[in-house]
Amino acid sequence: MKRTEIKAVLQQGDVGTRVKVMGWVRTKRIGKNVAFIAMNDGSTIKNVQVVVDTTGDFVKLLENVHTGAALSVEGNLVESLGSGQKVEIHAEKIDLLGKADPNEYPLQPKKHSLEFLREKAHLRFRTNTFSAIARIRHAMIFAVHKFFNDKGFYNIHTPIITGSDAEGAGEMFQVTTLDLSNPPKDDEGNLNFKEDFFGKASNLTVSGQLEAELAALALGKVYTFGPTFRAENSNTTRHLAEFWMIEPEMAFSDINDDMDLAEEMLKYVIRYALDNCMDDLEFLSKRQQDEEKNKKADERSMELIEKLNFVLENPFARITYTEAIHILRNSKPNKKKRFQFVIEGWGADLQSEHERYLVEKHFKTPVILTDYPKDIKAFYMKQNDDGKTVRAMDVLFPQIGEIIGGSQREEDYNKLYTRMNEMHIPEESMWWYLETRKFGSVPHAGFGLGFERLILFLTGMGNIRDVIPFPRTPQNLEF
Repeated sequence: MKRTEIKAVLQQGDVGTRVKVMGWVRTKRIGKNVAFIAMNDGSTIKNVQVVVDTTGDFVKLLENVHTGAALSVEGNLVESLGSGQKVEIHAEKIDLLGKADPNEYPLQPKKHSLEFLREKAHLRFRTNTFSAIARIRHAMIFAVHKFFNDKGFYNIHTPIITGSDAEGAGEMFQVTTLDLSNPPKDDEGNLNFKEDFFGKASNLTVSGQLEAELAALALGKVYTFGPTFRAENSNTTRHLAEFWMIEPEMAFSDINDDMDLAEEMLKYVIRYALDNCMDDLEFLSKRQQDEEKNKKADERSMELIEKLNFVLENPFARITYTEAIHILRNSKPNKKKRFQFVIEGWGADLQSEHERYLVEKHFKTPVILTDYPKDIKAFYMKQNDDGKTVRAMDVLFPQIGEIIGGSQREEDYNKLYTRMNEMHIPEESMWWYLETRKFGSVPHAGFGLGFERLILFLTGMGNIRDVIPFPRTPQNLEF
């Protein structure tokens, strides 16, 4: 008999139908003459209940059925007398596919801390929390590709190994085949990268943006969706060493087009999540409320589904950095020095606490900030006529702060060349980027969305390590 997924059984199963399901045991409860086994196969957060006669042939088998074991069950669907499900399976045939020793299996039916589950990342998919996150993550991958495809964007695979530093930050992972125990040196005693695989120093990329720009200046509209890497020695709840970035680039576009695209894309994927992931969202909402039930009312997060609708229902406020500084300087938290980083004046690099204040307290809607000081932004951003600011834009969300960073790109060769020199970005490694400004350069714009930041927002989780299957962080390279 062909297997039916548990999701289909619960949604479409008709009483009296014979079905075959396979999955893992979540719980087993022995009654007077029957046993109740809750099974899950990952297709839905909901379990199917299997009712087993304990007076017949299953007595011996049930002794080896424990949480974590894998079963194949055939039987008839009957109307469930219990709450929370319409049907259950009366087992007629059970095969034990894989045992799970209760003395060794670490995920027994009790609450486990997220820290403990990070140490069991090879098994944490089996928990409700992490299976829900995995399904939502998949749905968002699909939604992102569908959004851009439907808008006529072309997906571009940009290099993972690069010889340039897109951000100018210098915090990159080096890639080499040199013998680290006896590396070759040049006449001055420095590492001789000419003997390395690529004949030059190479790194894992921090962004696909620069290469995406090259494609946009021929194809018009492109986007990347790939892994990026930062060798930043940070153990915060918002940083990973390996993460995924979505980076669209549009030719013949300015900062306003960029903001429009960012708002439209975010609302599209959030609507997709609400339309297709409600069971998982409802579970994660309840989980978040349970986690925060002992907090004061003003310290609790906005209810998850309410928060998602909050973004959908409100147009994003659009203000300049200068206006934001004025608001923040005159805010009560700033005047009473409640901000960890007090805003003294124009030129300050805004922190998450400032961004959240603008969104959650002042405007009470998502916010897009524009026209940042050029000294705190990347070299490739379009310079404004005031000589002080650039056409950057950051999208700020409740409870997250910045979720998107983007800009109109500098299309003027001379301005870009001068800015690169000011920031000590070597021309010899970026000549190809500069050259695109010599041959048919046009206004163009784009942004970067950290995919894990998006999943963090959508799931209500508090730590970015819990929204990627296998987190890469300082001193952590397990699994």
